[in-house]
Amino acid sequence: MNDRSTLVLLALAGLAVAAPGSAAAGDARVLAHDVYFTLKDAGPEAKQKLVAACRKYLSGHDGAVFFATGVRAEELAREVNDTGYDVSLHVYFRDKAAHDTYQEHPRHKQFIAEMNANWKTVRVFDSWVVHPEGPGPAKP
Repeated sequence: MNDRSTLVLLALAGLAVAAPGSAAAGDARVLAHDVYFTLKDAGPEAKQKLVAACRKYLSGHDGAVFFATGVRAEELAREVNDTGYDVSLHVYFRDKAAHDTYQEHPRHKQFIAEMNANWKTVRVFDSWVVHPEGPGPAKP
């Protein structure tokens, strides 16, 4: 078995453990909400403006156990790298209820209202993942 096959098997094993309803997942399972923004104006100032808005409006929500945002690492351009975005957002939630509350929160809606004019595309990836230490407080 080569290294790539081993990685695929490990990833699939992790998915099985983190699957909704899995008894093995226990309390360590969290909802990863990963968002990738492609901007109309993708200049450095526009990217930093979006990152700052993510920090202002999207960090510190109840039920969030992890928060991070930043710009694409342009120096990483291997053929497997998806370079079709400018800014990423990563918020992990204790559970689906916390995620759903976040989606309807006035700060989340304000973020969308203020920032969406410069969005060319927005891709959202939600997945159940296993947090190695279980749910805990978010660290912006």
